[in-house]
Amino acid sequence: MDKKRECFIFAKNIYMATASDLSVGMFIKFNGELVQITEFIHRTPGNLRAFYQVKMKNVKNGKSAENRFNTGEKVEIVRVEVRELNYLYKDGTDLICMDNESFEQYNIPEAFFGNASAFMIENMTILVSFVDGETPIGATPPTHVDLEVVYTEPGERGNTATNTLKPATVSTGASVMVPLFVNTNDKIKIDLRTIEYVERVK
Repeated sequence: MDKKRECFIFAKNIYMATASDLSVGMFIKFNGELVQITEFIHRTPGNLRAFYQVKMKNVKNGKSAENRFNTGEKVEIVRVEVRELNYLYKDGTDLICMDNESFEQYNIPEAFFGNASAFMIENMTILVSFVDGETPIGATPPTHVDLEVVYTEPGERGNTATNTLKPATVSTGASVMVPLFVNTNDKIKIDLRTIEYVERVK
């Protein structure tokens, strides 16, 4: 996207507010960059003025930053539209997703999903954030996914321990650590936020 168009998009979608209006998950323009609030703490240190300690993640490069905002300090909040899209297939480093209402397709960078992208399956519903109706700036997969184990070392009969783990390959080709009692052909629930085994699915 060229800089002129980017500036125009920001101009349409930015509104002024104060630091007290911020919350985790919001997008703001900080030092000319689009960032998302990842941590927001109100501090009142003794006789000093109260302030907000804010951690942010740069949308473009993923780098983290921190800043201290005074309670009445002006900030530029970026309006973000979140839509449900249907994941269709992978194309290079993008995931092709479709809006089920307009049937329009979008290229969503796989990097938006981090390690979770390796466990995503076709027709999964994802949430995608847009700043101009067209440009995706972030995405979130479902909290959990159920997948079949296609290979793991044989389970130990009668062993129900969950603190000893072994690797298992699931139907997407990705690997996850599972308890010893999990076997090939079992269906398991995986937490896509932490990429951890949750339970066997009957």
